[in-house]
Amino acid sequence: MNDGQLIYEWEQSLEEVFIYIKAPDCLLSKNKEEIRRNLKPGQEMPKLEVKFLPNHLKIGIKNLPPYIDEDLPNKIKASESLWQLDGDEINITLIKAIKAETWVCALKGHDTLNALQKEEMQKKMLLERFQEEHGGFDFSDAEINGNVPDPRTFLGGIK
Repeated sequence: MNDGQLIYEWEQSLEEVFIYIKAPDCLLSKNKEEIRRNLKPGQEMPKLEVKFLPNHLKIGIKNLPPYIDEDLPNKIKASESLWQLDGDEINITLIKAIKAETWVCALKGHDTLNALQKEEMQKKMLLERFQEEHGGFDFSDAEINGNVPDPRTFLGGIK
């Protein structure tokens, strides 16, 4: 949140962190024709630039200052991470460097998960891990009660 305005939403799985950002108006297909008509000679259509570094994410319009230029709370596999413009949303997929690591925030210094949210996230990831390790079983209705273990290290850790 920035001045009460939602900047992005995020979620995570065992291997990925997903960030959803409302695309700037200049990237929306419904505005492209008007933007094209208003271009001055030599000007180009606005293009999205996304740069992934092991501990940093930068997002912006080419030749303008980035509107997201933030450190990440944990390391990623930068060369495997990707982005996609989907309608009016920019979808960022960060590939975790350490599988099943629980991220408490998507961008360093931004809102972090509270204890209850972190526990819920760990439950989700633990069930995802069980499903992955025991493909013949259905864990979709499973519940975890009590203290939730770390999905990365529980029962000998990730295989």
